[in-house]
Amino acid sequence: MKLALRYDMRTPDIGVGSPEQYAAVLDHAAWADEVGFETVYLAEHHGADDGYCASPMILGSAILGRTRRLGVHLSALVAVLHHPLRLAEDLAALDLIGGGRVEVTAGIGYRDFEYRMFDVDRRRRARILEETIEVLRQSWTGEEFEFRGERVQVRPRPARPEGPPLYVGGSADASALRAARIGDGYRPAGAEKDRLYEVYAAELRKLGRPVPPQAPALGPLFLFVSDDPARDWDVVAPHVLYTTNSNAAWARERGVGTTAYRAADGVADLKRDPNIRVVTPEECLALCDELGDDSELVFQPLMGGLPLEAGWRSLRLFETEVLPELVVRGYRDAEPS
Repeated sequence: MKLALRYDMRTPDIGVGSPEQYAAVLDHAAWADEVGFETVYLAEHHGADDGYCASPMILGSAILGRTRRLGVHLSALVAVLHHPLRLAEDLAALDLIGGGRVEVTAGIGYRDFEYRMFDVDRRRRARILEETIEVLRQSWTGEEFEFRGERVQVRPRPARPEGPPLYVGGSADASALRAARIGDGYRPAGAEKDRLYEVYAAELRKLGRPVPPQAPALGPLFLFVSDDPARDWDVVAPHVLYTTNSNAAWARERGVGTTAYRAADGVADLKRDPNIRVVTPEECLALCDELGDDSELVFQPLMGGLPLEAGWRSLRLFETEVLPELVVRGYRDAEPS
């Protein structure tokens, strides 16, 4: 069973501000590295009034500098908003800083405002993504190649000969077909992840390519471990409500595809959503038994500007009351690898 943290760095008026959040992420990462978490997921959006993370590579660099084992997965990096050569340079540097602890899920984005902000033609976004992934792979060979009529070279090379793994993300069938053609793997999003992976696998077979294992099954979008759920529902609800409604509203800009975030009117709606869970340690263990060994628990301890002490309370309770039992039950090794 894998363990991960996720951050989008939203700072609505009801929550803690960006200076506190960015400092907390680094402290969380150092803690997670020590107790054996595998991954930190960092998202990307631009121009959001709530401070949504616009520079995940810079934040990822700071995380890698504070940790020894923890991986950084940029998920999703809106690759079409970056100049391909500069992106190749930045990701190579990031991979070197982390000693090969970086993964990338590359997406085409979906917010009209972001395309306008960076003067990117939304109609060409799929073609831009394909060009970008091709340029990344050519860049990381360290050899000269032709880019838009010029001979160019990207140095230094990443820590790994082929560079960070490049997954293709998306929530529609077209993303599955694209991943089969150009990706190192596929990380579908939304409410139809399993069906999309089957579309991806079928296309790989058609192309005569091997089908890689599917990513671990994910636990809830928001998981909070509590010794008093009634108390903590009151604490987390405004922040979770803000985030799930914001993400659901943004998802309407997609045109196609789905999102796992559901609009909610209040706490009662959140409590009925299986993707939002405030649980006791015993309930968390029952959830782990339900998910099984090939799964991943993801914590968002800063969701929607959640108070720092609340996020820490959940993480520490997971560390002391749940993690040791996961070792006993054979879901985790006794010592971090």
